[in-house]
Amino acid sequence: MTALTLLAYISAALLLQLAAGIGLAVWRRRRGGVGVAPPPPPPSVDLAWPGWREFRVVRREFEDPDHSQCSFYLEPLDGSPLPPFLPGQFLTFAVATEDGQGSPLVRCYSLSEPPNPKHYRITVKRALAPANRPELPAGKVSNHLHDLVQPGDVLQVKAPAGRFVLDPAPDAPVVLLAGGIGITPLLCMLRWCLAEQPGRSVHLYYGVRSAQERAFGELLAELARTHPTFHLHVVCSSPASDDRDCRHVGYIDVPLLRQTLPAGRHQFYVCGPTPMMESLVPALADWGVPIQDIHFEAFGPASIRLDDTEGTDDQAAANAHFEVAFRRSGRTLVWDGRDASLLDFAERHGIPVESGCRSGSCGSCETALIEGTVGYAHTPDHPIAAGHCLLCVGTPRSRLVLDA
Repeated sequence: MTALTLLAYISAALLLQLAAGIGLAVWRRRRGGVGVAPPPPPPSVDLAWPGWREFRVVRREFEDPDHSQCSFYLEPLDGSPLPPFLPGQFLTFAVATEDGQGSPLVRCYSLSEPPNPKHYRITVKRALAPANRPELPAGKVSNHLHDLVQPGDVLQVKAPAGRFVLDPAPDAPVVLLAGGIGITPLLCMLRWCLAEQPGRSVHLYYGVRSAQERAFGELLAELARTHPTFHLHVVCSSPASDDRDCRHVGYIDVPLLRQTLPAGRHQFYVCGPTPMMESLVPALADWGVPIQDIHFEAFGPASIRLDDTEGTDDQAAANAHFEVAFRRSGRTLVWDGRDASLLDFAERHGIPVESGCRSGSCGSCETALIEGTVGYAHTPDHPIAAGHCLLCVGTPRSRLVLDA
C-alpha cells in the first residue's frame, strides 16, 4: 500500500466520523434538544436560603415627622448578592431579649422597597401600649430595634416569605388600601409597579390619623407628581386645621372608593390594623368585588373569613364544635368556628402563644399536637415537624390537645 493510498483511507475515515457526528447532533436536536444547553431557570423566590442568615445594619433613617417609623437597611454578612423576592413579602427576625435570658423573640417585618441585590430594607413602627390600655406592655422587638439597634449591629434573618404578594398580570388596575404601618408592603408593590409596569394604573389610599403620622410623605408626593398613572389619596381621621396634605377626612371605606375609583375591575390589596381589616375586607366582598381580586394581610390579630376561601367540606369541618385543651395553660375550651384560626382562638381567650407572620410562613407559632387533627386551607410555607401544627393557619378537625 502506497503512502498516497494510506492517506486517502485516513481522510475518508475522518470524513465519515465527522459526518456521523453531525448526523448524531441533528438527531439529538430533533429528539427534543438532548445535548443542547437548556435556558437558565427563572430565579426562585421560594426559600432563598435555609434557616437563619446574618445581616449587618448599614443604615437607619426615620420616615415620619414623629420619628415613630424607622427604616433599617440590611446587607448580608457574607457579601453575596441577595436573591429577588415578590413585592409584598416579609423578613423574619430572631431578636435576643435585653437580659439575654430565654429564647429570642421572633417577629416579621415587611420589605418596604423593591428587590435590590445589595441590601434589603424594612420599616418598623414603634409599638406603644394602647392608649385605652396603658397597663399593657409596649412592643418589645419594635422598641428594641428603635432604641438599641444601630449601624454595625448584626441581626439574624430568615429568607423572604409570605403569600400577600402582588399579582404581576397587568390586566387590571391596582388599588392599594393601607392603614398606618400597613403602608410598608404596599409601598413595595407601588414602587415595583411604577418601575416595571409604568402603564398600569395604581391607586393608593393611605389612612392615618393626621399627616403628622404619615410615613414616606415626600416620597409619595414625588411619585404622584412624576407618574401620571399613580393616584394618591391620603385619608385622615383627625386632621389638624392646617393639614393640607389630607385629601379626604374620615376612613377608607367602600363609599369613598365608589366615589373616587373609575368604573371597571380592580385588584385590591389591603393591609392595616385589626379594625380596618375586619370592616373593610368583608365590605369589599359585599360591594361585589370577586373574592380572587381581594388580597389582604393584617398587622396583629384579625379574624377575617370570606365565603369562598375554603372548600365546602373544609368549611363545614372548621365550623364544627370541638373541644380544644391547652395543656400548659390548664384550660379546655370549645371551638365553635367563630375564629379564622387556632391562633385567633387562643388570643381571644387570653392564652399566650408566640406568633410572627400569621400566614404559615415563619413557624413562630408551631406547637406540639399531643392529640387530634388540625386542617389547613392551604399548605403552609413553613415545613411542619412531625407531631406539631401551625396555629396561625390551622383549624380543628377533631378534639385537640395542644402543648400551649
